[in-house]
Amino acid sequence: MSFNPSPHSPALQLALDFPDLDRALEIAEEAIRGGVDWVEAGTPLIKSEGLEAVRRLKRSFPGKVIVADMKTMDTGAAEVEIAAKAGADVVIVLGVADDSTIREAVEAARRYGARVMVDLINAEDPVQRAKQVEELGVDYICVHVGIDQQMKGTDPLQLLSQVVSVVQRPVAIAGGINSETAAKAVELGASIIIVGGAIIKAENAEEAAKVVKQAMLTRKPIETKLYKKYGEEDLYEVFMKVSTPNVSDAMQRRGELKEIRPITPGAKMAGRAFTVRTYPGDWAKPVEAIDHAPPGSVIVIDASGGEKAVWGELATWSCVVKGIRGVVIDGAIRDVDEIRALGFPAFARHINPTAGDPKGFGELNVEITCGGVKIRPGDWVIGDDNGVVVVPQELAVEMANRAMDVLEKENRVREEIKRGSTLSQVLRLKKWEKIIG
Repeated sequence: MSFNPSPHSPALQLALDFPDLDRALEIAEEAIRGGVDWVEAGTPLIKSEGLEAVRRLKRSFPGKVIVADMKTMDTGAAEVEIAAKAGADVVIVLGVADDSTIREAVEAARRYGARVMVDLINAEDPVQRAKQVEELGVDYICVHVGIDQQMKGTDPLQLLSQVVSVVQRPVAIAGGINSETAAKAVELGASIIIVGGAIIKAENAEEAAKVVKQAMLTRKPIETKLYKKYGEEDLYEVFMKVSTPNVSDAMQRRGELKEIRPITPGAKMAGRAFTVRTYPGDWAKPVEAIDHAPPGSVIVIDASGGEKAVWGELATWSCVVKGIRGVVIDGAIRDVDEIRALGFPAFARHINPTAGDPKGFGELNVEITCGGVKIRPGDWVIGDDNGVVVVPQELAVEMANRAMDVLEKENRVREEIKRGSTLSQVLRLKKWEKIIG
């Protein structure tokens, strides 16, 4: 058990950000076999299970440094005392707490044989705050980008080297670290690499920990296809990787187009919306839209739910030639056999062999309503066999990252089911049912 990690001998800290203790213990055991040095009872785990989580971790892994992520904001002495008595070797206090809180935490830690790590998450000036908390006597300083901030694409590596350059204490880094970024973090001077999702969401936590540890020790990034954070330039790739249920879950069960159904089985699409508003049965503006929509976009048509077709095979061929990625119609479509043969992603409310007439009523690239959802030009439209969801453009990066998080967590749950469990057992549904009355 080492309390003196350095960039030359870095420690791998496992963040167990689970609400359920049994699952946390199971994954911790796997990950320790892969080389984890420090085991952290994450804040969600402590909030859901109390300090019993720390006690169980200490009893289960007596040779490991046990960290309690209390995120203490007040009563520093009291919270450090109870965490230390429960078995925590390191207690985490927030850097945005008052100086007196941090000072009290440090004094209590000395009395009870524990150490204090200060988390700089959301500090207004993290570099300056790092210097201040070091003067207050803390043992470790953590550069941390929170999970919600990660979903917006914030990167902790940008701040790490600045903090390392102004303090003498060992510096930890947390926030979406994986086998690619762990090596870079050590190179920049991190002594403690805190990893959560890249291990706890992995189908094989032991192997995932081994890969991260290898990257840390060799300082050579190891490529991973998961556990990354994505930016604007990655949106198409991510939305094509995840499912519409993943996106809906990421959006808190919102964004689905009601009663808009897939026409082409197995076809998937993602792209920015080019919108059309037309009169029911009037197919002039939908077809004209093909000439104006940029390649890579998805044409979304508000035909007021009309039952006469405003789209067919020839419009679809035009899209194929132009590079349009799909069409969504709150109205009717026809020629579906030919459209399916083309493999073109099409979604509609109705199928009807009868078309309307091209009268030319309507508008292009304006805000519309389709399937009960308001859609603006440029919003992201994702469709597959489950239906269609729309992501507002200003939330696209965040929701893409959250959807990947859903997919990665489901990978781990699926693996636990394959090992002989059931969905109810893995998620401990009975335990976490809402208490009423």
